[in-house]
Order: sequence, then C-alpha cells, then structure tokens
Amino acid sequence: MDEQKESLRKIVTTLALKNEEIQNFICCLKQSLQNLEANSTRVQGDLENEFSSLHAVLEELKDSMVTRIKQERASRTYELQNQLSACTKALESSEELLELANQTLCSSETDCFTQAAKDIKDSVTMAPAFRLSLKAKASDSMSHLMVDFTQEREMLQAIKFLPVPATPEIQASECQVCDNSVTVVWSLPEPDSKIDHYDLEYRRTNHEGPARAREDYPWMVVEDVKEAEYTLKGLRFDTRYMTFRVKACNKAVAGEFSEPVTLETHAFVFKLDAACAHQNLRVEDMSVEWDSSGGKNAALQDLRKDKTRTNSPMHSPARTAMMSPKRAPSARVGRDRFTAESYTVLGDTMIDAGQHYWEVRFDKDSKAFAVGVALRSLGRFDQLGKSSASWCIHLNNWLQQSLTAKHNNRARTLDCPTPDRIGVYCSYEEGTVCFYNARNKTLLHTFRTKFQQPVIPAFMVWNGSFSVQTGLQVPSIVQCGQKRNSNTSSSNASLT
Repeated sequence: MDEQKESLRKIVTTLALKNEEIQNFICCLKQSLQNLEANSTRVQGDLENEFSSLHAVLEELKDSMVTRIKQERASRTYELQNQLSACTKALESSEELLELANQTLCSSETDCFTQAAKDIKDSVTMAPAFRLSLKAKASDSMSHLMVDFTQEREMLQAIKFLPVPATPEIQASECQVCDNSVTVVWSLPEPDSKIDHYDLEYRRTNHEGPARAREDYPWMVVEDVKEAEYTLKGLRFDTRYMTFRVKACNKAVAGEFSEPVTLETHAFVFKLDAACAHQNLRVEDMSVEWDSSGGKNAALQDLRKDKTRTNSPMHSPARTAMMSPKRAPSARVGRDRFTAESYTVLGDTMIDAGQHYWEVRFDKDSKAFAVGVALRSLGRFDQLGKSSASWCIHLNNWLQQSLTAKHNNRARTLDCPTPDRIGVYCSYEEGTVCFYNARNKTLLHTFRTKFQQPVIPAFMVWNGSFSVQTGLQVPSIVQCGQKRNSNTSSSNASLT
C-alpha cells in the first residue's frame, strides 16, 4: 500500500510538472499570436510607407524633368522666333532692293542711272540680308533630354523583402563562467558580411529548464556587440543560473533570437541573521552599524521570540541543488542573541561542503572589527577568535592599530598594511580558512584545521560599521594559490 501511494505521488508530481510546462507553452503561443498580429500590421504599414515614399520620389523626379523639357523648349523657341523674324525683315528689304535694281536697269535716262546705281550699291552693302547668319541659333533636336529607365526598371523589378540575418547559435561548450564574469560565444550557420552587430540579452533565473511565461527577473540588453562573443564582468551571482540569447542585425533589420542557453552561476549567497545579532548592532540587509543606543527593547523582543521559537534545519550549499530556490529558515532563529561583549552577527547559511568566498568592506576607523567563520556551537557570550569555535582576522584600534589572526584565544600579529576590504575563502573538506586583501588578492593569513561540524560566516564590530558582499565565486587567483599551497604546511599551525 505504501509503495503504491509513493508511486502515485510520483505520478502526481510528474503530471503537475507537465501541466505547468504545457500551461507555460500555451501562454507562449498566445503571446506569439499577439506578436504576430502586431508585427504583421507594423511591417505592412512600413511597406506601404516605403512605396508611398518611392512614388513621391518618382513624381518629384518626373515633375523636375518635365519642367526641364518645357524650359528648354521655351528657350529654343524664343531663339528661333527671333531669328525667323530677323530673316523675314531682311528678306523683305532684299526684295525691295531687287525690284529697285531691276527698275534701274530698265531706265533709259543716263543721268539718273548713274546716281541710282550708286545708291543701290550702297544699300546692298548695308542690307540686313548680307549681315545675317544663315545657321539656326538653336537645334530642333531634343534627344539630349531622352531617358532610358531600363536599368532603373530592372532595379525596381528586383525589389524584394530585406534578407533577414540568420539566427545565431550560442556555443555552450565554449562559454565560460569565471571570476563573476560570463563569456558568451556564438556563431552563424554561414558567414554573412552584411551583419552590422549583435544584440545580446540575459537574465537571472533559478530554473534550469525552458523559459517560463512569468519569470522573476527581466531581460537585460547589451546592444551593438561587434564580435561573435561578449564578456559580462563584475556580476553578482545571486541566482543559480543565467539565461542568454542573441540575435544578429544588419543595417535595416534584426533576425530571430537564438535558442536560449542557460549557464550555471554557482556562488555562495547568504544573508545576515539579524535575529542573533548583538542588540547594539543595527543590521540592515547586508550592512551592519554599531548603535550604542540599541537594545532598549531587545529584552522584550527576545521574550516574545522565546514563545514562538522553533528549531529549523539550516540551509546548506551542499543541498542547494536538491532544495527549492527559496531560502531555507535559518537555524539561528531559535537561538539567543549574542550579548555582553560579544558584538557578533552570523550569516544565515552554513557551510558543510565545497569551496566558498565572500568579501567584507569595513570602516578602518572602527574601534574593533573581526571577520571569519564560527561553528554552530559558538556561545552567545563567546567573542570571535577567543574560543575553539571560531577563526578570524581581528582589527583593533583601541590604543594603537593592530591586525591579528585569532583562534582559541591565541593571536598572531600580521605584518601587513590594513586593507579596507577583506576576502574570506573557506574550503570545508580541506579545513582551510584564508583571508585576503580583496583588492589585490594578497594572502593575509591561513588557518588549517579539520572541521567537525558545519561553520557559518561570522562578523564582529564595535564602534564602527561594515558591509558584506556575497554572490561571489572563488577568484581564479585564489584557486591557483590554493593549488600551489595544497602540499605545503601552514606557517600558522600554532593557531589551529
């Protein structure tokens, strides 16, 4: 009976997941139909506008060319009309002289003939007919204004829809996730010299499968990528995955997006557990500030929490892949606040496997500050580094500034400048806790031990403040340094 119920539960779970997948797909199809209608209307409108624009250009060109013909005709007509008028007048004058000359030849009077012949000769010399050019000033040919639109007609007949760039394919095997940077590499099915640029989109997600209709995070856009790869730098990995897609664009149109590719962005993410913080520490998100007036109502608040206190399993990075992406309840909800001179606050996520890294930026003028890791059994009166349950770097500004490594009430002064940001590296299996100058990754100190139980990020501040940055991968330079030192003994063994 129990086996049948368990089998039926698995079937129910499978069906529920399949139903959710189908519902997401239906939502995507409906959205695609809406997009299709909108896109079809848009491109049809664009086409009509382009043809209207083309018609307007042709009409404008036609009007311009017709005007040119009319102007040329008017100009030549004016020239030929003037020449025709001048020739007509010259011809009339010449005919009068011809008639007068013929009459003079027929005259029998000798005295009159001599004078008339002389006058006719002078008139002929000055006659317009002998001063005219008998070559037309304007040609009647208009062949220079002829047109041949054969080539243009062929170009118009060759008009077709713009070639859409091919869809790129993201090469998942060549993509890299390292040092909180992601390098995405893609390629086209065939080389295309008309590609002008690519548009890359990415978004964070906690789901490895196909994109859902409703995602928790929006797409972020990187435009005008000139090469077939791009590196996103300085990311904070506060989700388990990042999804990428890319499209190619030419000068006029963009192609389809590639199939989305999801890359795992593993990093250590935790929050500060305000419930266990000392009453003089004001915890706001990932920042902590000393508050000398804090805790006036802390006793009443603790009393109220005692009534609702429950013991809950702590979230573990080793079990992240098997659990919901929602943060698990913190184990520190059920414990007392740190008190007395233990100005401590812990992270809400335990480390029971793997390698992890986080950074903390602190006020260098703080009277005291410490960062490290602690066992879950750290007492509410225990100060960091003063018991066997914690390992830390401690800054003291009370009388003179000193930076020391502390564990089990033993301290070692560190001969190095005090950084304003410290990186903490913890390898649970190797029992290693290392502290780095977060800016240049210079190693400050290394603890080597063997953890018997999970550890938790731990912080202390007195008369100062600090802020924590999580979602960081173990830097490559730190990993390389750990490999080089894996076979060497620690110089700080006396503190472990």
